[in-house]
Amino acid sequence: MPGPRVAILGVILESNRQSAVATKAEFESFYVLEGDAVIEAARAETSVIAPEASTFVKTMDVTGEWEPVPVLLAACHPLGPIDQALHEEYLGKIRAGLEAAGQLDAVYIANHGAMVATESQDPDGDIIMAARDIIGPDVPIVVTLDLHANISDEMVAGSDLIVGYRTNPHVDMIERGEEAALSMRLILAGRAAPQMCVVRLPMTPASVALLSAQEPYGSMIDLGQRRKAEEASRILNVSVFGGFVYSDTSYNGVAVVVTARNDMAEAKKIANEIAQFGWENREKFMRQLTSIEDGVAMAMDHERLPVIYADAGDNPGGGGTGRSTDLLKALVDADAQNVLYGSYCDPPLAKAAHAAGMGGAFTAELNTLPGTPSDYPLTYEAEVVGLHDGNVVGRLGLLAGRQMHLGPSAAIRIGGITVVVISDRTQTADPMFFEMFGLDIGEAQTVVVKSRGHFRAGFIPWFPPERVYEIDTDGLVSPILHRRQWQYLPRPVFPLDDDVTWEPKEA
Repeated sequence: MPGPRVAILGVILESNRQSAVATKAEFESFYVLEGDAVIEAARAETSVIAPEASTFVKTMDVTGEWEPVPVLLAACHPLGPIDQALHEEYLGKIRAGLEAAGQLDAVYIANHGAMVATESQDPDGDIIMAARDIIGPDVPIVVTLDLHANISDEMVAGSDLIVGYRTNPHVDMIERGEEAALSMRLILAGRAAPQMCVVRLPMTPASVALLSAQEPYGSMIDLGQRRKAEEASRILNVSVFGGFVYSDTSYNGVAVVVTARNDMAEAKKIANEIAQFGWENREKFMRQLTSIEDGVAMAMDHERLPVIYADAGDNPGGGGTGRSTDLLKALVDADAQNVLYGSYCDPPLAKAAHAAGMGGAFTAELNTLPGTPSDYPLTYEAEVVGLHDGNVVGRLGLLAGRQMHLGPSAAIRIGGITVVVISDRTQTADPMFFEMFGLDIGEAQTVVVKSRGHFRAGFIPWFPPERVYEIDTDGLVSPILHRRQWQYLPRPVFPLDDDVTWEPKEA
């Protein structure tokens, strides 16, 4: 007996509304796969595609007969809104692929969940609802989303099950892909008839406050998993989404999504309990950052243990440019020594370093291309201490086992600071950004990374949490939310407003 026919599709983008528009070229620089190329990438030993999507396919492969129907998998590094014409183009490809597929038994969608478009406010919802419109009400749709997804009513209404990451830094994508596939098998076997509910809080924390190993967010996730274990016969999934405030949508807010196997009543009860716990502990979502001045002073103290700094305002993983220079300038001005700094996304600078050659001295001009006010130009005399083509496989944490194409890359020494320069805008969440040049992280006194939180998993062998500092730098992802102008956030909302109230709805 042939196995179920399951369509596979997804468009992954985390949108920072104030970042540059995500164009077709930006997607194609990461990946856009159609048809058989989707399955080939998913089954490869190492791949560029989202690990949960690859794992979904591999898990379906080993759990029984099935027929994958690949449609479209596309992804862009975190940026701004997707260009509306491109969004509609991808929607058209999804519609055409599903219509051409004929009879389907299920659909799997691998999205991020925090995408906006230049016109559409909810592209993730558009994709899910487009699939629902074509396949009808009775064919199950299972969706995997990033923990930073913003959950709209349409996303819940159009799908049967939403499986969200549980870890931040994200290290559980393989487990979530497995969970999605195994849940799909249960649903198709008639062992579950999912009933899903969402409880959204008027609370939009900055991303630095959404670490799953810290209070209070980690406790919300843990509470959900305890309740799921206690009610295993009735609850299929509990996902607690921290959201991505920088998307600036009307449906932003910490969201608890609980899916019952059959009966909605228990799901509503658990969702309200978790939300209530989060709301009562909302003040714990506020985080204190380290000033640039204090960070520089610490860098000058060579008697202390080595530390790592997050360039918190300029995380490319949240739509930052990867080019802000305020912290670098302060460290150079102070003549800081034995510092590793990664990674600047500056293709002209990388090209100049390659032209100078290994060991060459040259005038390093940062930010010769137009940018944001935070990307102001600097000029220093530098020495080339490393060159690479940027094609590497991640080693730890978020990027472990994942192919990275960073483009022409270089390590340049400016005084006592070694700066990694790349050509593809990617957050420095993995030690390979330094190790590809033979740089020894363990020998550095101070390491600085353009990353918000995912570096914690990649650099944990050297830097336990007590030696991690988030520096209050300028940029498009500054955790100081009051510095930004907001257009669409539902107001009032914590922590931006004082007059915010919330009460759980009756189950």
